Amino acid sequence: MILLMILAYKCIVNSFTPCVARIRICCIIGNMIEATAGSYHPLTILSEEATTTFREMGFEPIVGPELETEWYNFDALNVPKDHPARDMQDTFFIKDMPEHVLRTHSTSATARALEQLAKDCSKDGDKKISGAFISIGKVFRNEATDATHEMQFYQIDGTMVGENINISNLKAILTYFYKKILGNDVEMEFRPSYFPFVEPGLEVWLKFKNEWLEVMGAGMLHPNVIKNLCMDPEKVQGFAFGGGLDRIAMVKWNIPDVRYFYQGDLRVNQW
Repeated sequence: MILLMILAYKCIVNSFTPCVARIRICCIIGNMIEATAGSYHPLTILSEEATTTFREMGFEPIVGPELETEWYNFDALNVPKDHPARDMQDTFFIKDMPEHVLRTHSTSATARALEQLAKDCSKDGDKKISGAFISIGKVFRNEATDATHEMQFYQIDGTMVGENINISNLKAILTYFYKKILGNDVEMEFRPSYFPFVEPGLEVWLKFKNEWLEVMGAGMLHPNVIKNLCMDPEKVQGFAFGGGLDRIAMVKWNIPDVRYFYQGDLRVNQW
């Protein structure tokens, strides 16, 4: 008779990374004991690597709620009421909780952090506002899935504010991050783009399987966003960036389909 004993040891991980448990399965057949240890999920590995990299650059890891208000998910970020992202076809709205959604990006977490930073500085005798935050967490989109799109995925989102912050700082930080995570020979491009919460805006593209893959949106914080988060755009500048952690993992480990991360495929989940 085979007795399977499953002992789960919950790992102590930083609060800003996905919760993970290590599983040890012992199969006892007579006097023979075979034991195999579980392993970290690739997204957890990458999440910890990314967080460590941004910590080295002075970013503070933060978390935010997955069930978010429309204010922090849309309004504070200069997303107008008639923007397509606010349609039911693109966002999961909560039936019995008006003005609440499953967050569509983790920018809502960094927005909360910036607002709190501004309030804290104001209480401290109008102390100069300066700070940098990084958030990694699950987000949700009501969209069709394919090899590069999922209805849920992990997003890495960051922001930095202070005096004389400019787009060159943004490009330098993102270039350092991608080279640290993917290697110095990574092929990347910055392309002009539009996002309502930044001005000017840009996209980050990486070479993947001999084609270009868009992995991140970024730009200088729009003055309306700065004002909505209790700061003065005449005194404070900043940038923001956000993109799918899953797509970075696809490039890093040559995984062809983003859906593999959530299907329980042991070729992906246990290395």
